[in-house]
Amino acid sequence: ICGSTQQGQAVNKIGPNPGKHGNNLPLWGNEKTMNLNPMVLTNVLSSPYFKVQLYELKTYHEVVDEIYFKVTHVEPWEKGSRKTAGQTGMCGGVRGVGTGGIVSTAFCLLYKLFTLKMTRKQVMGLITHNDSPYIRALGFMYIRYTQPPADLVDWYDGFLDDEEVCPHG
Repeated sequence: ICGSTQQGQAVNKIGPNPGKHGNNLPLWGNEKTMNLNPMVLTNVLSSPYFKVQLYELKTYHEVVDEIYFKVTHVEPWEKGSRKTAGQTGMCGGVRGVGTGGIVSTAFCLLYKLFTLKMTRKQVMGLITHNDSPYIRALGFMYIRYTQPPADLVDWYDGFLDDEEVCPHG
């Protein structure tokens, strides 16, 4: 899902029919945690990057610019910052065991987008953005964490056959 095969398509045809909601984007699930893994969310909220640098960003466009300049991958943890020796699968996060690692810039920015209470048009702007596969990736991740599961196919349809290769940082 790195590129956008629908960039030429009218944005009002992307995603489920807005119906009575119009440009408002209803949230599915937990309206405080964005349905994030508790360990990831705890590390985001305590991250100096989130608490200091991202606190200063007040607009959607400022956050999109920050994604463009700062995101180099979309995994939850910075490479090499998690002690996972001897663990398999998701064992490190079971019932709060372990502290995770250094949470990634991408997940800090994903949660920052959530705090902005984005509109349908803004989310569509992310997933059809021409400048960065990471902006699009965070848009799709935002949809995955905040939209009703039954609507995901409507959001993702048309993007699944995209052949753009993501750059590796």
